[in-house]
Amino acid sequence: MKRSTASPRRKTRAMLEWGHGVLCKERSVRYAFIDHHKYEFSITSMCKILDIKPSSYYDWTKRDISAQQIHRNRCELLIKAAHGETKERYGYQRLHAHLSEQGHDVSKYMVRSIKEEHDIKCRRHKRFKVTTNSDHNKRIYPNLLKQQFGVNHPNCAWVSDITYIWTDEGWLYLAGVKDLYTKELVGYAIDKRMKADLVCRALNKAIKDKRPSQGLIVHSDRGSQYCSDDYRTIISKHGFKGSMSAKGNCYDNAPIESFWGVLKNELVYHHNYRTRFEAINSIIKYIELDYNQVRIQQSLGMRSPRQVWVDFYRQAA
Repeated sequence: MKRSTASPRRKTRAMLEWGHGVLCKERSVRYAFIDHHKYEFSITSMCKILDIKPSSYYDWTKRDISAQQIHRNRCELLIKAAHGETKERYGYQRLHAHLSEQGHDVSKYMVRSIKEEHDIKCRRHKRFKVTTNSDHNKRIYPNLLKQQFGVNHPNCAWVSDITYIWTDEGWLYLAGVKDLYTKELVGYAIDKRMKADLVCRALNKAIKDKRPSQGLIVHSDRGSQYCSDDYRTIISKHGFKGSMSAKGNCYDNAPIESFWGVLKNELVYHHNYRTRFEAINSIIKYIELDYNQVRIQQSLGMRSPRQVWVDFYRQAA
């Protein structure tokens, strides 16, 4: 195998980036890292960066190490790297799918075993509270979904809700609209006030981007924002079917509640936002670049929402 022909400066930068996460690992992992990348970088340079004596590395290569142990050391490197690449968000099954997509031959058992051995954990979920107020006398829609969330094409049914995010400047409110088929967050709006305009803007964004047909079911809880005249006008104007959960039953809107849990578990609870502007940028980046585009989901066959959308319309063409 030939060594990389990249410039010395680019090779050094790449080596520093790759080796940084390995420096604090045990010696066997650092030896395995050097051995795995010996055709890409100078062994002497890698030893210097990883605080390993070249003579110690060469002694390690001469030891009678079983092929099984060598494979496990390599898998450990791959799994730890993948854990960082996926921002500590994947359990062993999705991590296995991520590695397989990259062409690595690592079994589910190996991924699970190494995660347990090295206490590699994904970020934990926290509970959150209800934000909408359903104690009002406004008109409501009937519950058309009745917890039947399985649909057979995009833009068949959307679910929507509001959640909150704390910043040092005060609360932010996020309204979201989620497609039940692709699991994509097709519309959203963020504001420091929880007015009817918030949910209207989220729905209008989804309509503008996805252009759904008449008959689309738009489901929400019974929050006063979703019962406003402006919101009902949008649904009527486009020929959609409004649908609402039973009073106080969060399970009737479980798919969007699930998204809030993912968002807060993987992003919000790991940041202390100083300003609303900082929080808004962080949330939009997560939705647009991570969740919708690349975050694979077990319920989607280890695909991202974007992949599901592309696959559906490719097959329909």
